[in-house]
Amino acid sequence: MALVLVTGASSGIGAATAHAAAQAGYDVAITYRTDRTGAETVAEAVGDAGQTPFVIQADVTEAAAVAEMFAEIDRTKLPLTGLVNNAGIVPARNRPFTEITDAELSHVLDVNVVGAFRCAREAVVRMSASGGGSIVNVSSSAARLGAPGEYIDYAATKGALDAMTIGLAKEVATKGIRVTGVRPGLIATPIHAKGGQPDRIARLEAQVPMARGGSAEEVADAILYLLSDRSSYVTGTILDVSGGR
Repeated sequence: MALVLVTGASSGIGAATAHAAAQAGYDVAITYRTDRTGAETVAEAVGDAGQTPFVIQADVTEAAAVAEMFAEIDRTKLPLTGLVNNAGIVPARNRPFTEITDAELSHVLDVNVVGAFRCAREAVVRMSASGGGSIVNVSSSAARLGAPGEYIDYAATKGALDAMTIGLAKEVATKGIRVTGVRPGLIATPIHAKGGQPDRIARLEAQVPMARGGSAEEVADAILYLLSDRSSYVTGTILDVSGGR
């Protein structure tokens, strides 16, 4: 049996990835920060697919919480074969760079960069000991586009995640660990409303060559490919899932 850990899996891309992982035959550890109801709904779907769910509350900005999250993974006695570093936030604003406060900057860095680094570090320790695995970091097309006038700080955190993906992939390749990433574009998930822009897809989809927003399931399909042995010679790669934008 193989276990995949999906952080921030109570909704959106994380939830879709947990569903897809279960359908592909993985047991799934589902983490959430505050939305236990959403996480339990996802866990029910994992169970319905015939796999075992593990629901874990954790705030990736807290080192002790990440350590306990992985301790819970260890207690399952299942080998951790996959990590989907999905937990992340979009700032709840839409304003210029000069109006980003120090507190906002620190928070988005803590969640999107430091939290992801912590989870990857713990996963590498376990995958190195068990013979390998796959880490998929969920970035954003904002890392390429810069998000001017909206959230340059968010875009910068995803650029940092891309750099980690490339560097870590090279560092751990001989340990049987592959590290890749996906860059979703305009994807219909609750993150836009949480960031104060519920109309963002409709407002910007004309900029997408495919002329539509994407779905969380389309991103999840890309993540499952990167987790699986079908991508056994793929590492250090970041796959755009953005409709050509």
